[in-house]
Amino acid sequence: MSISAAGARPRPARDPAAGYRRDLQALGDAELLALTASLPVSSQVREAALDLLVVRYRNLVRSCVRRYSRSPESAEDLMQVGYVGLLKAINNFDPALGFGLAAYAEPCITGELKRHFRDKSWTVRVGRPLQERVLEVRKATHRLTQQLGRMPADSELAGVLGIGDADVREARQAELVLQPLSLDAPLRGQPGAASLSDLLGAEDGRLEHLLGMHAIATHWSELPVREQQIVVLRYYRGMTQAQIGQQLGISQMQVSRLLARALRYLRPRLTGQP
Repeated sequence: MSISAAGARPRPARDPAAGYRRDLQALGDAELLALTASLPVSSQVREAALDLLVVRYRNLVRSCVRRYSRSPESAEDLMQVGYVGLLKAINNFDPALGFGLAAYAEPCITGELKRHFRDKSWTVRVGRPLQERVLEVRKATHRLTQQLGRMPADSELAGVLGIGDADVREARQAELVLQPLSLDAPLRGQPGAASLSDLLGAEDGRLEHLLGMHAIATHWSELPVREQQIVVLRYYRGMTQAQIGQQLGISQMQVSRLLARALRYLRPRLTGQP
């Protein structure tokens, strides 16, 4: 747009990254991730690749934030926290693990949101080690209550957690500065539900799947390449052993043997059992 002598309007500033975004639009996630990993932080091409990835996965961030819809914090603020988790996932993602970015990013986003609530939801500032102990005592209390059929004593909690009775009491006192929503509190705008506990659903199987995938990733590089390929084709792509054998040029019996060996190696490392 030219500027005339009379009635001239200033030329709008051109965003250099916008042109790069148009150029990179046709690239797949793997190619964009490769650019973010290989280019310097100051690169405008890297910035454009990051922008595209964030746009593509913003619905994943929104899905994670939606779980905290009853939080007193605004959805916009939580979206910004979620984007921080997404950017961390993009910067740390290793395509060699064989998993998609979404499977890797969701726990990162959720973890960032949990850290945000852990750090911001205390009415009195409590140190990080004590915060962690409060969460450990809370989880152990729930677990032992189910096992024993009654509330556990401080000494029982201390024995399970490997800490002193005084540490348990300190954690209980620290928890008083929190202001959690009661499960028995009446809900406004929910005529069909008497309390928050009425809205609690079943366990999300996808979360267990993600946790399992994250645990596998810890020991993934310890497997031979051929066994990695077979595990990915079998459990990530859903192929049968016969199809895997055909793709890799080996017999179904070899596929079965290598898959069994990989699982024998992974199972005790995931379960913590010998």
